[in-house]
Amino acid sequence: MGDQGDNLYLGLDLSTQQLKAAVINEKLEIVAEQIVIYDSDLPEFRTQGGALIDKINNAYITSPTLMWVKALDIVLDKLTVAGINFSKIAAVSGSGQQHGSVYWQRGASQTLATLNPGEFLHQQLAHSFAVANSPIWMDSSTTKQCQLLEQAVGGPMKLAEITGSRAYERFTGSQICKINQTRPDAYKNSERISLVSSFLCSLFAGKIAPIDISDGSGMNLMNIKTKKWDETLLEVCGSNLAEKLGDPVPSTTIVGDISPYYVDRYNFNPNCKTIACTGDNPASLIGMRLSENWIAVSLGTSDTVFLWLSEPKVVLDGHVLCNPIDENAYMALLCFKNGSFTRERIRDQCAEGSWDVFNQLLESTPRGNFGNIGLYYDNQEIIPFLHGDYRFSKGGRVTKFNSLEVEVRAVIEGQCIRNRAYSEDFGLKIDKNTKILATGGASNNKAILQVLSDVFNAPVYVQHAANSAMLGAAYQAKHGLFFGQKSYHDVMSPLPEPELACTPYQDAESIYIPMVHRYRAIVKELTAQ
Repeated sequence: MGDQGDNLYLGLDLSTQQLKAAVINEKLEIVAEQIVIYDSDLPEFRTQGGALIDKINNAYITSPTLMWVKALDIVLDKLTVAGINFSKIAAVSGSGQQHGSVYWQRGASQTLATLNPGEFLHQQLAHSFAVANSPIWMDSSTTKQCQLLEQAVGGPMKLAEITGSRAYERFTGSQICKINQTRPDAYKNSERISLVSSFLCSLFAGKIAPIDISDGSGMNLMNIKTKKWDETLLEVCGSNLAEKLGDPVPSTTIVGDISPYYVDRYNFNPNCKTIACTGDNPASLIGMRLSENWIAVSLGTSDTVFLWLSEPKVVLDGHVLCNPIDENAYMALLCFKNGSFTRERIRDQCAEGSWDVFNQLLESTPRGNFGNIGLYYDNQEIIPFLHGDYRFSKGGRVTKFNSLEVEVRAVIEGQCIRNRAYSEDFGLKIDKNTKILATGGASNNKAILQVLSDVFNAPVYVQHAANSAMLGAAYQAKHGLFFGQKSYHDVMSPLPEPELACTPYQDAESIYIPMVHRYRAIVKELTAQ
């Protein structure tokens, strides 16, 4: 492909509300970025936040599959207008919102293989889907099917042991099962079933692309140890499902050359490779450049903890996925609904809405907060399953704390202790090599990061890269192209190292280990009520 220094890589993130695309160069610098927002750029599909909520059953939530195809047409045109030389793109990859599913109509693979470069994709694929609106991660209408999956293998713990998660309504296994039960003709007429990620990959490959093991491990159908579909679970969901899904492949797989459609229509190089696409969470792991000994903590609307694990424990709360970077490793995902809004509520109550005042109060209280612990859940939390505010002094539960600074430290310490307790449940072992990467809005707040560092007894680093899933997809395009020739770390080497934000105080471990134990006891008592 000419001088390798001129190579470009295309990464796309097909998320719930928008399709984002980034073109990066050999140094992993962004040279172009474009976005299509479904609600405003594609109003004919009448989505709200990219989704359609059923008027009769509002637990039933989908997205129009053709809308995603049309968004790809638009974003490629936007990149053309931006002056991108597609002939320099050496590889393309993508990420997709996890748990969405696409049902290809019989004959769709033939359509993909014979696309006419003179027409848009959405014109040619208008009749290629047996189910017009794809179930997505927001859907929660499959409780009955979840029960069937758990019963088939001997309960939720056994399902978590096999697939990495207990049965969840949004997971693809129960969604496929429901389509089969309620729309048997649509299931029967589905030539293949894709995840959103492998659907995006299929559009570029000109053939139905395989599901990668990392996104595939978020379906409640794959054995995360063997990296193969579990036959018992497939049988529960539908006949011939193994054929409809195809065999899962490693996330670094070269699926093939790009479809001739893109060569003729956009002047892509015919040798441009299509790399397997993955889910948005695995892509974020790649985008944040996580590796062994690192924990990523995203401090946003919800607080999300990403863990790199060599051998995960079986847990009912949270998710274990196959690692997209290292086939022999795993990644765990912990999501807590009550993140930044909860911090902001306490800031408004105690610090007149000022982060400066909040930080002064936080830093004026000692580590350990005089033995006070606070648990704050504005919304019904998933783990632990609690709602409301719970305050404890050394002597037991109290209705309120006696000062504003104790309240402020209680909310931050409580959230950080929660993150550590559940991370350890997954098998995280904290030692002298452990490092934390902080991202998201609150990662700009040094006072909050200091508490995070102390609670984990580990240094905290920051890196300011937005859109980690989109960037992860672009990095994966290069990583996949050179897989087996260059290590992941070699591929990522042009990027600057994360900046050290803070290190723990020497007494941190002696203060917080007992608090983590106490937190566990408090949660056990509260959830038993």
